[in-house]
Amino acid sequence: MSSDVTRPGLAALSVLGGMASLGLTDNFVPYISERGSLWQFHMVRGVMALVLLALIAMLIGGRLRSKRIWAVLGRSLFQAGSMLIYFGCLSVMPIGVVVAGLFTSPLFVVMISVLVQGKTVGPIRWAAVVLGFLGAVLVIRPDPAALDLVAFLPVIAGLLYAIGAVATRSWCEGESTLTLTAGFFGMLAVFGALGVLLVSAEAPIGHAGFALRTWGPLDASMMFWIIVQAVGSLIGIALIFRGYQLGEASQVAVFEYSLLVFASFWAFVLWGQIVEPMAFAGMALIACAGAVIAMRSSTPVPLRAPKIPT
Repeated sequence: MSSDVTRPGLAALSVLGGMASLGLTDNFVPYISERGSLWQFHMVRGVMALVLLALIAMLIGGRLRSKRIWAVLGRSLFQAGSMLIYFGCLSVMPIGVVVAGLFTSPLFVVMISVLVQGKTVGPIRWAAVVLGFLGAVLVIRPDPAALDLVAFLPVIAGLLYAIGAVATRSWCEGESTLTLTAGFFGMLAVFGALGVLLVSAEAPIGHAGFALRTWGPLDASMMFWIIVQAVGSLIGIALIFRGYQLGEASQVAVFEYSLLVFASFWAFVLWGQIVEPMAFAGMALIACAGAVIAMRSSTPVPLRAPKIPT
C-alpha cells in the first residue's frame, strides 16, 4: 500500500461493494447464454477490455508491455482458463454452486504451497483445507450411482485459479497491474477466437448450448448485456483493488466471501434459484475455511482480483 495508515472500515465497504457488483453482473450471464456463445462472449468482451486498457494506459502514462512475456502468458493461461470454465458453468448450474467451487481456490493455494513450493503449513490451515473440501462435497453432492463430472467443473476452475494466483506471486514479480490485466483479458479473447473457429458441435437450443455454440446473434440486445457485464465486472474489480489498498490483505480477503451471499441473493431475485440447506451449509464451510486461511497466511490471495505488484 502507498501509506502506512489503513482504513479497515472503508476497505471492507469497498470490497463489499465490489462483490455486490460482481454478484449482480455474473447473474446477467443467462441473458447472454440463452442465445449467445461462450466463445463469442469472451472474444468480444476481451477485445473491449483490451481497448479500454490501452486507453487507460495512454491517459495515465502506463505500459501494457510485459517484462517477462512467457511468465505473464503462463499466468494468464491458468486464470483465463479458470474464468472460461466459471462462465461456462453459469449457464447450466446455479450460480451459488459455481461461486462456491471457485472459492475452493485458497484451499488449493495451500496445497500447492506445500506440495510444489515446499512451504510449511500448520495444523490449523490443514484443518481449514479439510473443512473446505468437505464443504465442496456438500455443495456438489456427487452421486456415485450417477456420477456427473460436470458437477466438478467449478472446483477445477478453483484449482486453475489457485495455480494462476501462485504464478502471480512467483513468476510475475514487478509486472504492472495493467500488464497482468491485459494478459488475462487478451488470453480470454484468444480462447474465445479459438472456440469460434474450432467448435463445431451441434448446439442445443437455449442455455445448454452456450459452450457448444460457435456464434450467436450479435444484435443490440446481446451487445447491451455483454457491455453491462463487462463494465460491471471492471467496476467490481476496481473496488476490490481499492479495498486492498486501504486495508490489510489478511483482513480484507475475508470480505470477499460475501460474493456467495450477493450471488445467491440476486440469483433468487432474478431467476428464482433457491439454495438448498445442505448446499448452504457447504458454502458456509468453504467461507469459514477460506477466512481461516486468509487470516493465518502472511500474503493471502484474493479471488477474482489478486493483489498484483505494481
